[in-house]
Amino acid sequence: MNKVKVFNDVDLKDRLVAINRVTKVTKGGRTFTFAAIVVVGDGKGVIGYGLGKAGEVTAAIAKGVEAAKKNLVKVPVLKGTIPHEVEARFGGAQVFMRPAAAGTGLVAGGAMRAVLDSVGVTDILAKSKGSSNPHNLVKATIEALSQLRDAYTIAGVRGISMDRVFNG
Repeated sequence: MNKVKVFNDVDLKDRLVAINRVTKVTKGGRTFTFAAIVVVGDGKGVIGYGLGKAGEVTAAIAKGVEAAKKNLVKVPVLKGTIPHEVEARFGGAQVFMRPAAAGTGLVAGGAMRAVLDSVGVTDILAKSKGSSNPHNLVKATIEALSQLRDAYTIAGVRGISMDRVFNG
């Protein structure tokens, strides 16, 4: 996987994907805790997600942001879209993404939209199949994005020139 370390987190913007309220019933009454899944990205190809749990919503979001900064991934974004089609699944969530022409926009729903927006993708056709659980959708989307390889990377792996990658 293409993990990346970011030392200046000033340019990372966090985005809340979902908040889950969990109730624990005890003899003394109900205790509420909150679980927040957060996505951080710089809009230029770096993305990470984190889960924060706390007794307050703001504390859960802050913990999620800290967790997201610890597992950042570098993604190739070319002219606002992805280099090629990709499909991935995590748990019951399955995602499919296809590059789109400029001006198409971000055609994705729910948790996928938050991830793709944070990574800096502006034109894409995306579909989520199966489960709509935001936790699994975020993980499947980041898994799919981490599978992407641009032409420069492929040329380096194969040990050939960029011209040979495109013209055979």
